[in-house]
Amino acid sequence: MNNITNRQVVCNVLLEHGKKDRNIVVLCSDSRGSASLTAFADELPNQFVEVGIAEQNIVSIASGLASCGKRPFVASPACFLSTRSLEQVKVDVAYSNTNVKLIGISGGISYGALGMTHHGTSDIAAVASIPAMRVYLPSDRFQTKRLMKHLIKDDTPAYVRIGRNAVADVYSEDKVPFVMDKATLIKEGNDVTIIACGEMVSAAVTAGEILAERGVSARILDMYCIKPIDEDAVIRACKETKAIVTIEEHNAIGGMGSMVSQIVGRINPIPVINMTLPDSPVIAGKSGEVFDHYGLNAEGVVKTVLEMINNA
Repeated sequence: MNNITNRQVVCNVLLEHGKKDRNIVVLCSDSRGSASLTAFADELPNQFVEVGIAEQNIVSIASGLASCGKRPFVASPACFLSTRSLEQVKVDVAYSNTNVKLIGISGGISYGALGMTHHGTSDIAAVASIPAMRVYLPSDRFQTKRLMKHLIKDDTPAYVRIGRNAVADVYSEDKVPFVMDKATLIKEGNDVTIIACGEMVSAAVTAGEILAERGVSARILDMYCIKPIDEDAVIRACKETKAIVTIEEHNAIGGMGSMVSQIVGRINPIPVINMTLPDSPVIAGKSGEVFDHYGLNAEGVVKTVLEMINNA
C-alpha cells in the first residue's frame, strides 16, 4: 500500500527544481508541517517565506513576488485559501495575471474530524468561477509529480487541491499517461462513463472492475483538469456511452459534476448522476468514514450505476 502523500510529492518536486532555480519561492501560512514542506524550508531558507496565519496577505505577497520575476508557490489549507483570500486570488492573481501557483493542502474533507470550518468542499466552485484561474485535482502521487513539473515551467495562475492522507496508486512510476489539460482515459467502456477527480479516481477504478464482473462495460475518466475541463472527452462520452456518473469530493453545487452536466445538456443530453457531498454541513469524522457515510466509494458507484441501468 502506498504511504507517500501527494503533499510530500509536491515538496519533492519544488525542492528538486528550487535547487536549480532561485526564483522558485514557497510561501506558507504557518503550514510548513501540514504541507510537508519542512525539508524545503530547511534546505532553501532564502527561498521560503513564512507569512503566518494570514491567508489574504500570503496571496498578495506571492503576487508581488511574481511581479518581480519570482515563481511563487503558496501552500495553505484549501478550506482557508479558497475562502478567506478569495478576493486576493481574484484581483491580485487572476485579474493581474501574476504567475502564482496556489496549493490548497488538506482539501475536501481531509480535516474531517474538525467539522465544517475545516472542510474544503466548495473550493472548485469558488476558484473555478474566477476568470483565468485553472483548477487541478491530481488523483495520485505519480500524476501529482507530472502536474507539478508542468506547472513549474508555465507562467499562468493555477490552483491545485491535494488531500492530507496518502492515497492508493492509480498509475505507476513507469506508466503515467499524462497530457496537460486533457482527461486521462483509464479504461474504455460503452455502457456508462464514470468521471472522477482527485481521491475519488481510485474508487472509480475499483468500481469499474466490479461492474465488469457484472457484465457492465464502464468507461473510466480521470478528470484531474477541472478547469479547463476536457470538453472533448465529455462529448465523446455523451455520444459513445449511454449514461454518465460523476464522483467528486465536493459540494453538490458548482463542482466537476455541475460542469460535466452543463456540457452534456448543451451537446447531447443523456442521463447524468452527480455523486457528491451534500449541500448541507458534512458530518465530522475520518475521511474514509465520511466517504462511506455518503456512499462516495466503489460500492456506492457500483450501486448508482446498476440502479441507473435498471431504471433506464
